[in-house]
Amino acid sequence: MSELPITSSLKEITAYKKKLCWGDVPSIYHMAASSIGDMDGILTHGFDSAYKQLFNKSNWNITFLEGCKNDNSGPQKPKILLRHCYNEQNYELHCYPIVKGEPVIVPLSQHPLCSFERWSPENMQMLFRVSSLISFIVYTFQSGDEADLALIKFSHKRVQELIHKLSQSFEIVDIKGYSIAEFCKELHSRRPNFTIADMLDNPDQDTE
Repeated sequence: MSELPITSSLKEITAYKKKLCWGDVPSIYHMAASSIGDMDGILTHGFDSAYKQLFNKSNWNITFLEGCKNDNSGPQKPKILLRHCYNEQNYELHCYPIVKGEPVIVPLSQHPLCSFERWSPENMQMLFRVSSLISFIVYTFQSGDEADLALIKFSHKRVQELIHKLSQSFEIVDIKGYSIAEFCKELHSRRPNFTIADMLDNPDQDTE
């Protein structure tokens, strides 16, 4: 991929895709690139998101966190568990608060041992979604080019960067499920007889 550096931006990858396709870019690329672009700008977009809400300290249980000192005698960081989630079309990053050492999947309000004053799984658990990513990965494996591969690598890199940013403010006790790179490697290892259903059926990744 000599014409496309590993540090390429989303805009540069799309420009390279247009060059390879003589301007006739498939709709499946447009859908994936648009969704990845939304995720890429999750911290700079004006609209609110579950990911951005997580950093809102007005919803942190400060009394609980200050009562639990870390090794440096400072307040404890909120403890969370993350999970890479997939369905037949989309990728999502989910988050679960930790209470008594276990991830929570139910609503909580004013729980004395929860790091958050209020936790609503309905609008807080899914931090962000990359729509059409799975179908795009399958398309890339079947007939993709260097730009398609670069877009998948870019999505993986950006997700890892967003997780790293979380780790600066939160104690991530575990990350369940396949990362995007791991998902691609596993899918590739099962060729030519892979099925998405088999990939999604992974009981070892359960957080309940």
